[in-house]
Amino acid sequence: QVQLVESGGGLVQAGGSLRLSCAASGSILGTVVMGWYRQAPGKQRELVATITAGGSTKYNYAIPVKDRFTIARDNAKNTVYLQMNSLKPEDTAVYYCMIGVRGSVYWGQGTQVTVSS
Repeated sequence: QVQLVESGGGLVQAGGSLRLSCAASGSILGTVVMGWYRQAPGKQRELVATITAGGSTKYNYAIPVKDRFTIARDNAKNTVYLQMNSLKPEDTAVYYCMIGVRGSVYWGQGTQVTVSS
């Protein structure tokens, strides 16, 4: 079993910043990738950013967040972070942490991010 615990969501004004954290535990040996997706009301879940877990690190960002969001991981803590700067109202969504390990994908419970104009 894999457990993901997210934290750091909240309400912020446009132009502000938030930092999301996601701590992974359980059977996470062999993790290939960790990352963040988001889902706004009435929309499909979409990629925000991912980061590979071993070897040469590779980053993948969705175009709407590139140059504003930064993903990072702390291997010692099995934690992935999402630093979100210059937030916009259209960034409002539930943000989900994900981990890809041994051919399966696991999701966190989601954390709400609300950006007011």
